[in-house]
Parts: sequence; structure tokens; C-alpha cells
Amino acid sequence: MKDISVYIVEDYKLTRTAYIHYLSDVSGITVLKAFETAEECIDCMQDKPADIVLMDLGLPYMNGIEATKIIHKNFPKTKVIVLTSHDRNEEIYASLASGANAYTLKDINLDELVNVIRSVYKGSVWIDSRIARMALAAFPKPQSTKSMDNLYSKPNLNIELTERELDVLRLIVEGKSNVEIAGELNVSQHTAKSHVCKILSKLAVTDRVQAAVKAVKYNLF
Repeated sequence: MKDISVYIVEDYKLTRTAYIHYLSDVSGITVLKAFETAEECIDCMQDKPADIVLMDLGLPYMNGIEATKIIHKNFPKTKVIVLTSHDRNEEIYASLASGANAYTLKDINLDELVNVIRSVYKGSVWIDSRIARMALAAFPKPQSTKSMDNLYSKPNLNIELTERELDVLRLIVEGKSNVEIAGELNVSQHTAKSHVCKILSKLAVTDRVQAAVKAVKYNLF
């Protein structure tokens, strides 16, 4: 199996260096390059896209949200893991609309970050439970993001999820893939996928991250 290739976008040199040194020693992960700005990363992606981009949100010039949107649109095979800080609640709603595959706080344990990288590379969507909780107190959603209007509008209070669907939804919030959900619940992958599809339909959302955020925001558990 080939190594997971990673780009790091972080303007703070000390943090950037820490990521480089730590991840460079992890078996199965190759840090291709680290950048101070999003523009540098996107330029490099034109020649050599990475499997994973670790994206800081608070960058100079183009911020991480805009950069993630561009990568998601132009390099759909590349997975983006967004890193955010405790004091940036106003960016949470916007980041959730950017198309990233994972959202985590910057104080994440580095061993856990490695697990997130591997999980996202395999197709999982991962959201830090603390970020999901922070979304409850975040500033109002960006009015310019039309797709988010439906997500955060008042939900139909008649939404009815079965006990099994609630179990699946909890696992979605934890960032579990269909394979992992199947293992946790001792069901087939086909059954797990079917439950996920029904949940997305009932919640009127289009992906697992939206489902996770909506579940926490409206206390659907």
C-alpha cells in the first residue's frame, strides 16, 4: 500500500514545524511539503495533488475556508482536514459549507490526528465532537451560503428516527464510516449504508457532516 501523501498549510512556523517533524516519522504517511499560505498550496496542487491537505483556517491572504472550497471543487480526490481554534466560533458554519472531510480543533493530540488522517483517507468523514458542540453557540450562518440555509433552518419537528437510526446517527457524529458502523452494530455494510441514506433523507441533508452538525444543533438524540 502506498503512503498517504500530505500537504500542510499553516502560517504559524512553530506549529507547521511540529506537524512536519511528527508526521514525517509516522509510517505510511509522507509529508510532501508545508506551506505558509493557501495560494502556495493550491499552486503546487496543480502539478502534484496530495491525498490529504491539513488546512488551517486563519491564514493570511486567502483563508482556509476559501482554499478548501477551491480544493474541493478542482481536486475532488483530495481530502481536506480543517484545523480551527477555540476562539473562532464565527467560522464554524462557514467551514461546514466548504466541503472539507474533517473538522478538528488545533489542540488535537498528534496521535489522534494521525488516526484522523488515516480514517479520512479511507473515506470516513470526521468531526471533532467539541466542534459539533461549539456549533450550537456559533455566530449566525453566512447569508451568502445558500446551501446552508436549508441545513440550519428550523427543522421539521415531526422528524422520526427509529432506535436503530439513532444508533447510526450517533456513530455518524463520531465520524464512523459505513464499514465501522456495520462492525459496531453487527450488521452488513449494505444495511449500514441503507440506514445512513434513510437518515440523510429524513434530516433533509446531503452528506454525513451536515447530518452530524444538525443532530447536535437540534439535539436529535
